[in-house]
Amino acid sequence: MNKNSKIYVAGHLGLVGSAITKNLRSKGYTNLVFRSLNELDLINQAAVAAFFEEEKPEYVILAAAKVGGIIANSTYRGQFIYENMQIQNNVIHQSYVHGVKKLLFLGSTCIYPKMAPQPMPEDCLLTDTLEYTNEPYAIAKIAGLKMCESYNLQYGTNFISVMPTNLYGPNDNFNLETSHVLPAMVRKIHLAKCLEDNNWEAIHEDLNRRPVEGIDGSSSEAEILAILNKYGICHCDPETSGEANASNQVKLDLWGSGKPMREFLWSEDMADACVFLLENRNFEDVKANCGNEVVNTHINIGTGKEISIRLLSETIQKEIDFKGQIDFDITKPDGTMRKLTNPSKLHGLGWKHSIELAEGIKLMYEHYLN
Repeated sequence: MNKNSKIYVAGHLGLVGSAITKNLRSKGYTNLVFRSLNELDLINQAAVAAFFEEEKPEYVILAAAKVGGIIANSTYRGQFIYENMQIQNNVIHQSYVHGVKKLLFLGSTCIYPKMAPQPMPEDCLLTDTLEYTNEPYAIAKIAGLKMCESYNLQYGTNFISVMPTNLYGPNDNFNLETSHVLPAMVRKIHLAKCLEDNNWEAIHEDLNRRPVEGIDGSSSEAEILAILNKYGICHCDPETSGEANASNQVKLDLWGSGKPMREFLWSEDMADACVFLLENRNFEDVKANCGNEVVNTHINIGTGKEISIRLLSETIQKEIDFKGQIDFDITKPDGTMRKLTNPSKLHGLGWKHSIELAEGIKLMYEHYLN
């Protein structure tokens, strides 16, 4: 790529796309092309074809996707597989049709088997069954990387796929229905802290910025307490807690046992890795190391470090200074117990992350408050 190359970033307003856009601009790339969802529906095959015909991008970064946490994945299974496969099929195919020089497809480490070896290397793909709770999303992402791989082999395209671990950072999704675990936890603990401090002004402000199921800052106190309770934020019950002043104490219930281990990567680190690969890696480089069967040409992006969900909640709790109790609801699913990437392939190319989790959580909460 050169600094004037026309680069289309699909999904530029999301967590992933906005971080990559910021990184490209910081490195001097000036000819960037964007379309919001209102301007271009990537599920619409004809509309995507017309866009590529009009703009003729030289490079494409496919960061657009239907994403969410364990609740959203379990609830919207049909949408997750249909919408992601439609988006991928349309953008990847039109990139081939219009001679795009290089495409970067962003997947997810949920593509790996539920019982994958830990840490997960790229070559454990398709060696066992997937985690049920996010199976539709995982299958869609596997189809996307295999589509890139197959087009490279049949048509000589230069499409590369990366599988980032769990991401968090600026422009994250804090919707309590659809967000991933870390941003959801940040918001829930923030709201629990506000309730603990009886800071209703802050609660109203939060709900005005991001209403929850139609409840905003103008709703009654009873309505607000009810929606907070639905998402696990409530006053302690004096009868069950045994505390005389428990009505003034707050607790937070989180899904699962708290035992699953997760890896987290600051989104701006992920973006730096993506641009690094765009600038330094081609499909032919990967293919050369594969032998007769060209498979598993994707690249993990991660830290190689993990933390339990329970310890993550305690780390965020400390950062926000919430003094109430955090309980885990073991009747709710845990998901995969471990999801640690093996980023040795990426490390071997000369790239490593720079933001550690404790610093990232601090930055994340500052971003949320602002």
